[in-house]
Amino acid sequence: MIERYTRERMARVWTDQNKYQKWLEIEVLICEAYAGLSVIPAEDMKNIREKANFEVARVLEIEERTRHDVVAFIENVAEYVGPSSKYIHMGVTSSDILDTSFSCLLNEAADILIEDIVALMEVLKEKAYACKDMPAIGRTHGIHAEPVTFGLKITHFYDEMRRNLERMKAAKERIRYGKISGAVGTYAHVPPSVEEYVCENMGLKVCPISSQIIPRDHYAEFFTTLALIGSTIERMSMEIRNLQRTEVGEAEEFFRKGQTGSSAMPHKRNPIASENLCGMARLLHGYAMTSLENIPLWHERDISHSSAERVIAPDATIALDYMLERVKNVFKNLIVYPDKMQKNLDITRGLYHSEAILIALIKKGLTRQEAYKATQSVAMRCYENGLDFVTELKKDAELAKHLSSKEIEETCTNEHYFRHIDTIFKRVYG
Repeated sequence: MIERYTRERMARVWTDQNKYQKWLEIEVLICEAYAGLSVIPAEDMKNIREKANFEVARVLEIEERTRHDVVAFIENVAEYVGPSSKYIHMGVTSSDILDTSFSCLLNEAADILIEDIVALMEVLKEKAYACKDMPAIGRTHGIHAEPVTFGLKITHFYDEMRRNLERMKAAKERIRYGKISGAVGTYAHVPPSVEEYVCENMGLKVCPISSQIIPRDHYAEFFTTLALIGSTIERMSMEIRNLQRTEVGEAEEFFRKGQTGSSAMPHKRNPIASENLCGMARLLHGYAMTSLENIPLWHERDISHSSAERVIAPDATIALDYMLERVKNVFKNLIVYPDKMQKNLDITRGLYHSEAILIALIKKGLTRQEAYKATQSVAMRCYENGLDFVTELKKDAELAKHLSSKEIEETCTNEHYFRHIDTIFKRVYG
């Protein structure tokens, strides 16, 4: 399912070709740094720079024998370079190459995800303004509360996604570190200047201290950020699923001509995209947990983290790329039903005005407890018998002592629920 919808750009980030290309760039840069220190003769450096290359199939073929990916890669590069290859990978360890390239790949993926988030926010903003003044009932605990507007619902999603954009940019900075510090991070056989040269040319910052690896809390922050974004998408999708329920019917996913909702029931129009997205958010939560468990390793390093990262890095970024694109399309093509929203507003026959009446009574001099008891008495009678709230308020002898029929009618209007919508929109959208 993911593969059918995955855009090629994100998939290319995680190809062997792109990974090995990063490895090659790093290895050549290490040699260049050594050449600048007069460790590698100019002629050998010229040879390395001109001839260094690889072939994916050959690397994988060699790995069948070596059972070590970096060693297989170096052997293949040596086949291209010849005798000068003795300087390649000098004084460094595999994780110097793996972690530095991993940071580069995650940064490429992060750039795509940032673009995805921005595109989604544009769609949400457009939809929010289109529905800014569309009244709908707000619900707490799934029960009718007070009126909102449909545009306000979507504005919540926009603002949360804005925070996710900030998180994504911060997470990208957190993993923008490289390390070329040797077997246990002491620079015993490679000077720090080599690391500085490589990182600068790869667009990375130098990891202040590393063991054989970059500390895994850097990457855990990245993957937990992906999970947070996934949870926002799940929240958005859950709302659509609830609004599309037959009993609610205020909005629904676009349903194409010829689309099938159920193999058994021809009438079905199911929120399949939103359900799909809720399920995929669970994957991101799991990947985040894995990244957290990658933080504690044995001493200076083991390899329990790397096997997991080979799975969660491409899977999590490809999954979120897909999710952001799909939820964008859900909201871009979302069908809304303002008439059904109004019908749902009217279901309780004005009961949502109870707080307004409560406050009006307090302003008349009643204690909060007295006002609450008097209002609730009428509200429960209406709730249990399907009566009109305003009508019953006017008939109530106790309330008549404090509020006239005119005051009740003026209190039970919808205008005050929406008078600050423009203020909220200005705060969020500027």
